[in-house]
Amino acid sequence: MKFFTLLFLLAATASSLAQRPDRRIAVTIDDLPVVSTRKDIENRRSITSKLLGHITKAKVPAIGFVNENKLYKDGKPAEEEIELLEMWLEAGLELGNHTYSHRSLNRIELVDYKDDVTKGEEITRGLIAKHNAKLRYFRHPYLQTGRSMEVKAEFAAFLRGRGYTIAPVTFDNGDYIFARAYDIAFDRGDNKLMREAGDAYVKYMEAKLDYWERQSVELFGREVAQTMLLHANFINSDYFDDLARMMKKRGYRFVTLEEALRDEAYRLPDTYTGPAGISWLHRWALERGREFVVKDEPRVPEWVLKLSGFESE
Repeated sequence: MKFFTLLFLLAATASSLAQRPDRRIAVTIDDLPVVSTRKDIENRRSITSKLLGHITKAKVPAIGFVNENKLYKDGKPAEEEIELLEMWLEAGLELGNHTYSHRSLNRIELVDYKDDVTKGEEITRGLIAKHNAKLRYFRHPYLQTGRSMEVKAEFAAFLRGRGYTIAPVTFDNGDYIFARAYDIAFDRGDNKLMREAGDAYVKYMEAKLDYWERQSVELFGREVAQTMLLHANFINSDYFDDLARMMKKRGYRFVTLEEALRDEAYRLPDTYTGPAGISWLHRWALERGREFVVKDEPRVPEWVLKLSGFESE
C-alpha cells in the first residue's frame, strides 16, 4: 500500500511540475550609482555593497542603468562615485545607459535627448571597455518613450547607430515610492516604521508580480519572460534578498536581459505614444484595445504613499 501511495505522490508531483509555467525574469536596476536621501559617500557605498551582496548571493545576472550626472562633483569626475560602478563590474554584472541627467523624452526636444544619451555614456563606456565588454542597452527615464511614432522611429534609429538595444519593462511597480518612505523613516530614526515599510514592500511586489503574470496570460495565453524594474536604493539594499526568495518560491529562474528579450513577445512593436511611463505589457494590451488590460492592478498602500510625500503612484 505504501508503494502505491508513493507512486501516486510521485505522479502528482510530476504532473504539477509539468503544468508549472516556465517562469523567467531579468532584473534591471535603474538610477545607478545610487538614488537615496542618504547622500554621504559611506552610505552610498554601503547601499551598493549590500545590494550587490544580495544579487551575488541569489546568482542574479542583473544589469544596472547609469545616470552619469551622479559621477561628477563640482564639474569634475568624482572618483568615489565612479568606484561604485566599478563594484558592479567587478561583481560580473552589466551596465547600461539611462541618460546623463534622467530627463524625459516626452518633455524635451529629441536633439537634446540624444545629447543626454551620448553625454551619459562617456565614463561608463570606458569602464566597461576595461572589462572587455560593450555598452549594449538603453533604458528610457520614467519609461516615457516619445509622443509620436516619428520621434520614436528617429530615436530608435539613433540608438541602433550607437549599438544600443532598448531595455523594455514588463514588471513595472512603485518601488521608488516605498524607497522614499523607507528613507524618510530612516531619517526619522524610526526602525519600526522602516520594518513596516519593508514588509509591506515585499507583499506589494508579490501582488504586483501576480498581476503582471495574469496580464501576460490575458494577452498571450502564457507567461512571457518578465523584465523587472527596480532602483539602486536603500530599501532594495535591505530587502532584495527577500524579493529574490519570493520570486524563487514562485518558480522563477533569473536570466540575463539578453535571454529574456529572446521571448518572441518582445518582437512586437511599441506603438504607445501616450504621456505615461507604462509597462510593455500594458502597451501591448492597449494596442489590442483597453478591454485587454487586466483591471485589478495592485496599488501602493495609502499610508506608504502619504509617508513618501508622493501624491500618486
